[in-house]
This record gives sequence, structure tokens and C-alpha cells, in this order.
Amino acid sequence: MKNLLTRRSIRKYAQREVTEQLLGRLLTEAARTQTMGNLQLYSVVITRSEEKKRQLAPAHFNQPMVTEAPVVLTICADFNRTTQWALNRKAEPGYDNLLSYQNAATDALLYTQTLCCLMDEEGLGYCFLGTTVYQPQLIIDVLELPRLVMPVATLTVGWPAEEPQQSDRLPLESFVHEETYRDYTPQAIDTYYNNKENLPENRHFVELNNKETLAQVFTDIRYTKNDNEAMSATLLETLCRQGFMRQQRPCRRQE
Repeated sequence: MKNLLTRRSIRKYAQREVTEQLLGRLLTEAARTQTMGNLQLYSVVITRSEEKKRQLAPAHFNQPMVTEAPVVLTICADFNRTTQWALNRKAEPGYDNLLSYQNAATDALLYTQTLCCLMDEEGLGYCFLGTTVYQPQLIIDVLELPRLVMPVATLTVGWPAEEPQQSDRLPLESFVHEETYRDYTPQAIDTYYNNKENLPENRHFVELNNKETLAQVFTDIRYTKNDNEAMSATLLETLCRQGFMRQQRPCRRQE
């Protein structure tokens, strides 16, 4: 039995099946999570086939766990189902806009986190892939996602074949604000980031990348301004093609 205090991201998996019955039960239980207007604005695409996992891998920069995990789950913000319900019930939907995407993405991520907690309790291992929103069109094409459906999260899932070290976390006082937001002074930054910056693995990370500070590794190598701007443009264009930006901007056709 595991809980959040012992949680680790698992990238290596045992050759052991995650049964349809177990996965179905966890997916069902996770649906009790909070949802806007009780609409459940999400869908989950289960990928088990080796071929489909190989097709998805490039969207996640070919990280090995995508093809090695027994199961890959793609959780999508989904206003298509609600729209079809409305159209089939003499109602006029108006969900082709950015606010609707925000609501559906929030629903999908709440569902994802609840599912992660349930998998922890079951002893399953998983890894959350932040790459889902970097090249979403690749995922859309592989999974044949229709208009008003957008991938927002991916989990590789299986029984753990490793027990990696836990990642560090910032202290409570660094992210909790009483009554109003308290901006960060240089002294506060020194205090809150002292432990993270002085961990041996992070100090080695800085040296390995020939940088002066850990922050420079993130700004200059891992999450650069140019990459962020390019992927932001890709994300907006994909949201437009999927129908969530119709009123905000003209959409270019996919070539």
C-alpha cells in the first residue's frame, strides 16, 4: 500500500499484465472526482497495442517508458460528447471557445490526479508525461481525436520494476500564502530553494551542464524561451484546429 508521501514516478515496469478488470475499476472509481457542472468533460484513450505505442512515442520525444509500459493512458479534455448530447436533445451548444477548453482541461486533470492516487493505493506504478501538450497534433492523429477533444495528460502505467529516489519538494511556506499573495524577496528565494540547490544530484546536474546555477539549467537547457514560445504557438494552433478557438482567431488548415 502506497500513499502520496511515498509516491515516486515509475519509468521501468515489470512484465506483468495490468488487467482490464483492475484498470476498469480504477477508471470507474476515479470518475467520482470533482467535475464542472457534473458534465465529466474528459475522455480516456487506453493504449495497449505495441504498434499504437510506437506511433505515440515520437509525441513524447521517444521516452522509453511509452513503448515499454504495459498500458499508456491519454486523458483528454472532451467537449465533443457534451456537444453531441446537446445536439441530440434539441439544445444549442456553445462550447467551441477557450473557456470551454479551460473547463474541460481542468476536469481532465482533476480526473488524472484522482486516478494517480488510486493507482498509488493499488501498488501500480505510473509516470505523468508533461510532453502531451508539446506536440498534441501527433497524438490527435494517432488516436483519431475528433473536434472539441484535446489531449492534456498521458500516464504510462504498469507494475513497478524499480524504486527510484523521491524527487525533492519545496517547503510548505514557499507556496502557501495567508490572506493575500506575498511576493518573494531575494532572501525568501534563498531560503526556499536552499535545499533543492544543494542536493548532491542537483549540484552534479549544474556541473554536468556547465552552468553556474540550477536555475540556468532550467532556463537555458530544459525549458528555454524559444522552445516555450514555439510550443505555445503549436498549442494555440492545435486548439484552433480542434475547434476551441473559433471565436478568438482564424484557424489555418493543417497541411
